Amino acid sequence: MSGNFDVIVIGAGIVGASAAAGLGATHKVALLEQEEQAGFHTTGRSAAIWILNYGPPDVRVLTGLSEEFYHNPPADIGTDKLAVGREILYLAPEDQTHHLDALIGQGLGIKEISLAEAKALCPAIIDGYAVRAGLESDGFDMDVAALHQFYLRRARAAGGQLLLRHRAGRIERKNGVWEVETSGGAVITAPVVINAAGAWGDEVAKIAGLPPIGLVPCRRTAAIIDPAPYQVEHWPMVQSAGHDWYVRTEARTKLMVTPCDETPDTPHDVQPDELDVAIGIDRMQHALNIEVRRVEHSWAGLRTFTPDRSLAFGWDNAASGFFWCVGQGGYGIQTAPAASALVTAMVKGEDPGPAGVIIPAIDPMRFRK
Repeated sequence: MSGNFDVIVIGAGIVGASAAAGLGATHKVALLEQEEQAGFHTTGRSAAIWILNYGPPDVRVLTGLSEEFYHNPPADIGTDKLAVGREILYLAPEDQTHHLDALIGQGLGIKEISLAEAKALCPAIIDGYAVRAGLESDGFDMDVAALHQFYLRRARAAGGQLLLRHRAGRIERKNGVWEVETSGGAVITAPVVINAAGAWGDEVAKIAGLPPIGLVPCRRTAAIIDPAPYQVEHWPMVQSAGHDWYVRTEARTKLMVTPCDETPDTPHDVQPDELDVAIGIDRMQHALNIEVRRVEHSWAGLRTFTPDRSLAFGWDNAASGFFWCVGQGGYGIQTAPAASALVTAMVKGEDPGPAGVIIPAIDPMRFRK
């Protein structure tokens, strides 16, 4: 196949899909994905909880601006449960009280509660583990699959094309347009390429003849356990104030547990490490009186960070029409609505509104200075 487009988006995870949906109303968009399904690597492995107090300042701006979308989504979102309330409980052992102080000190809705109140929310807490506790009440579970499919539907409805099993093998700038040849045999052109390739972002840049910006894919491990006899459907997400483990309800009756690992890795279909699974369970069991009879399922995903851990959205100054949209770490889902609007405005050269305040901080060219 061959074709001419206004924009080629490389990567059909939540960021690429939302960018394609946002631009689709005014641009003819091609969305390239190397895998057999969109969102295979990171989007489909998300822990799926919206937390305002999570990530660097630029991320928190987009997280806050996305909240209204989750609570009042478009009528065609495909679910009536895009956002379901889930409090976040922070437990602070003696050596983590400074972390709790820092969280509360941000003034973003975390309040200190008594240990008795904490145990009422999560009866499995072991007496003596924590000396203090905090609660964030405005968090919520997100229906990631519904959101992702909404963006893909919107992109296609606007005339965009989703090309699965099409890895970008050649990316060249010719006569004012980008020409992209894929592993699926397509040769397509567009004045603008959006690099939304996640862990593969630097690889895509290299294919286009551009210097990388130093992206670091990091492995995050998770496992599903049965917490019986505890009934966990309405438990808050429970984590240490130092963020070295957390648990959250999964499928109403199970718990997902993670050691919050961030092990630098390479872009690939990452698999869980048994040691990381064991570490996560061990850390949890220091805090919660939960017997783990077996691990029902485990997996890993890649959270990709820039060197300073802030986002990288913006034009590459070494080649006209190449736009970076990477470095979302573990924040891509909760920021997606506002990120979509921001990327759309930046590509179109329009006023980005309140999100514009973060543009200097997320300029990808800060790593080339």
